[in-house]
Amino acid sequence: MPANLNNAPLSPGKILVTGANGFIGRHLCTALTKKHGSVKAAMRNTGDPTSNTDTIAIGSIDGTTDWSMALQGVEVVVHLAARAHVMQDKAADPLAEFRKVNVDGTLNLARQALEADVKRFIFISSIKVNGEATPPGRPYRADDIPAPEDAYGISKREAEDGLRELCLNSTMEFVIIRPPLVYGPGVKGNFFSMMRWLDKGIPLPLASIQNRRSLVAVDNLVDLILACIDHPGAANQTFLASDGEDLSTPELLSKTAAALGKRARLLPVPLGVLGFAARCLGKTAAIQKLCGSLQVDIGKTRERLAWQPPAGVDQALRRAAQYYLETRK
Repeated sequence: MPANLNNAPLSPGKILVTGANGFIGRHLCTALTKKHGSVKAAMRNTGDPTSNTDTIAIGSIDGTTDWSMALQGVEVVVHLAARAHVMQDKAADPLAEFRKVNVDGTLNLARQALEADVKRFIFISSIKVNGEATPPGRPYRADDIPAPEDAYGISKREAEDGLRELCLNSTMEFVIIRPPLVYGPGVKGNFFSMMRWLDKGIPLPLASIQNRRSLVAVDNLVDLILACIDHPGAANQTFLASDGEDLSTPELLSKTAAALGKRARLLPVPLGVLGFAARCLGKTAAIQKLCGSLQVDIGKTRERLAWQPPAGVDQALRRAAQYYLETRK
């Protein structure tokens, strides 16, 4: 049987974080440094700044990446590095591009980790493995049959399946975490754009939307990862992550605006009109995300790990808004 990590606290430098200079990676490395004193931070090149000085340049990630130096003395790997979801992917074969990093790159690292006697491999996957939307009152659960719809979600599922097979009857445990949209200080992408629109007072035609969506603050996700590093109940399990409080799109906009010291200017435009405009502009997928529901049930995460999200939604939104206000240009 694999060693019970909870019985032997990890010594400094025994944890490897890939994608350490990314949004989640920076927050995780800061938390790990506070808890364990140091952490191995793997990134494309050591010129990328992080809060941690023990950095290792590994270059591009694919099925041929050499992880031997990074894995020396490591007991736990937290694999964050990935080809992220691309809204307007211009690759000729998007799935093939996602597979190079998210499947081949992940399983190559996992195989080398097993050979290096790593005890636990934590893979940060995505709620897109479950699917893109949930019907009313039926949130995604960790043990649901996966139903990914896009290339990114498919690649994450394939990586999960390969990792489970690799760890079967081996000495290395796996932990899979599927977060929904992650937000917090330093967030980019759609969440950053939303804060910018609200900060500028741009009217948004979204007051009539009645949906429920789960999100996860980066502080809550990091806390869950920390719990999964050495909790015996996490071994060989899949967990979903969220703040434990679902919001409608208008509620999210109003709460975020309040955190920015603003008032959301939301207009009650009928959903049919929104859908028609989206089709005309080629933005159907974006409107579906704004209008549709995606709920996550973290009951298994709570019960098996005795875990609760430490940060409430309002608190987490204030932290994200404060960082945005302090760094906006």
